[in-house]
Amino acid sequence: MFFVGSLIGAELATNKALATLPVSAVILGTALMTVPASLVMRRVGRRAGFMGAAAVGGIGFLTCALALYFSLFWVLCVGALTVGFYHAFCQYYRFAAADAATPEFRPKAISLVMAGGVVAGVLGPTLAVNSREIFPDIEYLGSYLALAALTMCILVLVSFVRIPRLSEAERKDTGRPLLEIMRQPRFIAAAGSSMIAYGIMSLLMTATPLAMRACDHPVDDAGFVIQWHVVGMFAPSFFTGHLISRFGLVKIMLTGAILLLLAVASALHGITILNFMASMFMLGVGWNFLFVGGSTLLTEVHTVSERGKTQAAHDFMVFATTAMGSFLSGQLLFHFGWERVNLMALPLIITVTLLVIWFAFIRRAEEAAMRSA
Repeated sequence: MFFVGSLIGAELATNKALATLPVSAVILGTALMTVPASLVMRRVGRRAGFMGAAAVGGIGFLTCALALYFSLFWVLCVGALTVGFYHAFCQYYRFAAADAATPEFRPKAISLVMAGGVVAGVLGPTLAVNSREIFPDIEYLGSYLALAALTMCILVLVSFVRIPRLSEAERKDTGRPLLEIMRQPRFIAAAGSSMIAYGIMSLLMTATPLAMRACDHPVDDAGFVIQWHVVGMFAPSFFTGHLISRFGLVKIMLTGAILLLLAVASALHGITILNFMASMFMLGVGWNFLFVGGSTLLTEVHTVSERGKTQAAHDFMVFATTAMGSFLSGQLLFHFGWERVNLMALPLIITVTLLVIWFAFIRRAEEAAMRSA
């Protein structure tokens, strides 16, 4: 969806500055549904929630296919928004794994779930490119139909998964007020790093296919670059949890910030395929280190009864920021060009670096206080 969304948007939109709006609609739908998704799964359980969401995702992709068939840009955006609703539920897979794991294994559990994105990184763009001409008269119609079929496969697979549900006592216990939880330095660092990592990733990734087309690179090359980006996002998950356990959260998150800076440097260096590929790959790895780090840190913030609202608040802020980055991406690219889009990321990278350093001092002070007690 993220690969073909902006390309199809550029074809259907009369105002080319709105080309990334379908991608923004996916992210907006994700942000809007994060809190309701948490409430639904608290009531009916994670498995039922994941299955229902897969059905909604299938409807969303079919709506996008219908929009493409009739060349209706705004219907495409509605379909994309619906896909975003489905995507919101998908964000809780990592928390479902963490909730079922021991505290020591949680970083690895989150990492392993996200490592499944390696398959998505290869399968998604490959599926989009290879199925786009199933219907020769309407490019990418086959891509959306293939994605709809894929969500039905997910529905069937999830039906066989057994996920622990909250007990009656845990459902009735609401825990501390949300604002009290959000005032903790751990929550601020977790949410802040996740928001900025996702915002930068959305800003640059969404613009990349359009920038490559503007530089006369073929669609297949853009798909190849996005594949490398998604592999960069998720392949490190096979070992990110181990790295966090060995070197600590702070060092891994700071490494993520450095990689984001290198990604921008590569993009500013030139517009060859190698520049785009290196930039997108480092962007993906940097995002992974910051987002897995932030998600791991979030598990230290809440009790079992508080996890639903805490996770929902975290993901709502993350995807609201991501939606803003995606929407601004198209506007900035259209009006100011690829270089300015990358320069916009620099203040955000500095901010997340300072945030992680601030949290490192807070954690060190807490550990010193515990040793002296």
